[in-house]
Amino acid sequence: MKKTIYMSLLLIAFAGCKKSFLEITPTGRIVAETTSDYDLMLNSLTLGNQFMTYAQAMGDELAAFEPYYLGASLQQQRAFQWENTIYEPDEDAPEIQYPTLALYAYNKIINEVLNSKGGSEAQKNSVRAEALAGRAWVYIQLINTFAKPYNAATAATDLGFPIITEANVTVNTYPRKSVKEIYDFILKDLQDAIPYLSATPLHRFRMSKPAAEALLGKTYLFMGLYEESLVHLNNAMTGIKDSNYPFRLYDYNVDFEPGGELSPVNEYGPSFPNLFNNLENLYTRQTFGDWILTNTLLLTPETMALYGANDLRRRLMSETPFPKGDNFPLGMAHRISPFSPIIGMVVPDVYLMRAEVNARLGNLSVAKEDLERLRNKRMPSADAIVPTTIAADRIELIKFILDERIREFSALGYRWFDMRRLSVDPEFKSTVKYNHKLYAEDGSLVGNFILRPERLTFKIPQKILLENPDMQDNP
Repeated sequence: MKKTIYMSLLLIAFAGCKKSFLEITPTGRIVAETTSDYDLMLNSLTLGNQFMTYAQAMGDELAAFEPYYLGASLQQQRAFQWENTIYEPDEDAPEIQYPTLALYAYNKIINEVLNSKGGSEAQKNSVRAEALAGRAWVYIQLINTFAKPYNAATAATDLGFPIITEANVTVNTYPRKSVKEIYDFILKDLQDAIPYLSATPLHRFRMSKPAAEALLGKTYLFMGLYEESLVHLNNAMTGIKDSNYPFRLYDYNVDFEPGGELSPVNEYGPSFPNLFNNLENLYTRQTFGDWILTNTLLLTPETMALYGANDLRRRLMSETPFPKGDNFPLGMAHRISPFSPIIGMVVPDVYLMRAEVNARLGNLSVAKEDLERLRNKRMPSADAIVPTTIAADRIELIKFILDERIREFSALGYRWFDMRRLSVDPEFKSTVKYNHKLYAEDGSLVGNFILRPERLTFKIPQKILLENPDMQDNP
């Protein structure tokens, strides 16, 4: 019998459950009746733990280092080498597994909560809105993993991902929609959700209006619709500044010092609070820090050259192996913090997205202001100033902002998604690098792996294709 995406994943999720669980709860279903039941479903760790790690290995800011690289898993090596196949036919891909488990819960809430018992209409609409926006976040991950980067000229025919709107494990057909259809689906979910979302979240795990506005701005940015993006990034920034819930940038000049909020800073980096208390966190979704403290992947010499000597983000990385050893060659370093990268929505990303969009639209002085607001929190003020020659030149300012994104998010997986969108950007495609280097202990080059444009898109995992033989793979 043909298996479905949902069924295979739910079998994994319930593999350790006792038989009595299935006697109480019908197989493949989550039982909820009251509005409160549906509200509590939004607190599930299944939604927050989206362990999609291999994008971290695929950014062009990284190099590999022997002998540690030889001890990496086969999957990790394949991801770094941009190979066609990452997973064996019997292996589950977390890039499918975790998002589709989340979709099951979101779809159940979306389809059922308005008919639930005990809640007001406002409460029901609010819970449904959170699920809609959560589903949109999931689809942003899926479409930017398993489909080509958005290109207005080809989006209507480029293969996207199946649109799944039912919490039903018996569905056995998953046709892939176009990239344009998926983006339209994401936009509609967010537009339908935002009017009913609270400006003040229950906590960072839950979707709020500022987070959804930021996500909508990000969606338009990925589509190259900069005027539309700016509207929603402005809304997000207003929500961040006006929120009764504490959202702000950490000031590394102060917070790294003894007694500061992120002190002590030790061999593990700054003492970041947990995800729920991190003040820069708008919307908590996390993944494994698959490469943190492993010494396997390093920031390239070119990446390290982007950091000024007084850039305090250098304290998030180490030039020596963990737990000890001689310095890495060529000035390279590895990321040591944070251990669990936040891949939801974060305040620094809002600043940098808005700076980029304003610069693209020619609002250079406004872009410079946002950029320097962030930089002033990452280094002494004298070093934070954007040079006048760069600030006055639209192209150079945008390149500087793109480099700032690397400085802020290096080794956390963000660069891979920037590479995808920039690869189809006529003005800035040259900022994407298409090679990964493998270095020996003495700094000599022992391997060079080339990124082909096709591998800016993951192939559909073999296990999914075997279970869904009608699904078309990526080239």
